[in-house]
Order: sequence, then C-alpha cells, then structure tokens
Amino acid sequence: MNQTATLAAPQPRVLADFLVNTRVRDAALVLTAALLTAACAQISIPIPGSPVPVTGQTFAVLLTGAALGANRGASGQLLYVAMGLVGLPFYADGAHGVDVVWGATGGYLIAFPISAWVCGRLAEKRYDRTPQTALPAFLAGSIIVFAIGVPWLAVSADISLWKAIDLGFVPFIPGGILKAALAAGLLPTAWAIANRK
Repeated sequence: MNQTATLAAPQPRVLADFLVNTRVRDAALVLTAALLTAACAQISIPIPGSPVPVTGQTFAVLLTGAALGANRGASGQLLYVAMGLVGLPFYADGAHGVDVVWGATGGYLIAFPISAWVCGRLAEKRYDRTPQTALPAFLAGSIIVFAIGVPWLAVSADISLWKAIDLGFVPFIPGGILKAALAAGLLPTAWAIANRK
C-alpha cells in the first residue's frame, strides 16, 4: 500500500470543509449563515416607487452558499426564512411574519435557498477558486433570485410582468453585479489564505 496516499488528507470541497467535520460544526455553520443573512437584511435602501428595497441579503446568500456548500448553504437560508416566519425581525428593515413571505418581496426570500444551493454546488465543482469562474457562478445565483422574485412580485402586487421587471429587477442590476463581484473577490482570496496554512 502507498503510505503517501494513506497519509494524504482529502481535499476540501468548500471553505467550510477546512473546519473539523462534526454535526455541531454543520449546525453552527447553518445558524451562522442564517444570522449573517439577517444582519445583511438590515442594510436596506428603499427604491422610490418599488416595494422591494436594495439589501445586503443576496450578498450573504451567495457568500454562505459557496462557503458552506450546496446542502448546508441551502439549509442556512431555509433557517433564515423560517426564523423570520416565526416572528424574529430578520427580514429587511426588521420585518417578519407570513405576510412578508406572501407579499411583494416573498419570492425573493423563497429563492434564497435555491440560489444558495446552486452557488454551493458550483463551489463544490471549484468554481469559487478564481474570480474569473466565481463571478459567473455568483451572477447565476443572483439571477435565480430575480427569476423567482419578479414573477412573485407581479402576482402579489397584481401588476404586469413588465411592470414587475421595471420595479423589481431593473433598479437592482448594478447592485446585483456589485454583490456578485464582491463575493467573487472574497471567496478566491479566502481560498488563497486557507491553502497557505
């Protein structure tokens, strides 16, 4: 038997895998993802005429999805949505409850676990290792949020799809690109630092 192969540690699939693998670790990571998203939700800038504010939530979704991997990232976002549903003031501007999820911004919230799962899956395939591959991966995660959020806005606000695109997508394009670019810069940097240890 090759002793070198026996002693070689398995390569981490995502950044979270650098930590000791336990159920307590996974639970802590999922809770941290939910709390980070809640904190980022309080960074909220209203858009005149739109019921949807610009927030830091999507940045947290992209970042935690990629850092934790598909299942843990999605679980963190499911926990985030659930915590707001049961009354914790975790949604944008401290909002919470079923009315928010069924309201104009609910589709964006529902999309978070899906977006985090996709970003996590792409990270597991090593797309988060360089800015050139991370940026398209994070843009894909952002597009998922809008692909679900915008039609939901149209239905919940009883407006046309074109009006929903105008209110719930167009004003968010620059911010979405910026958040994806920030995540695409942070993750490869974190990998470079982790690999030096």
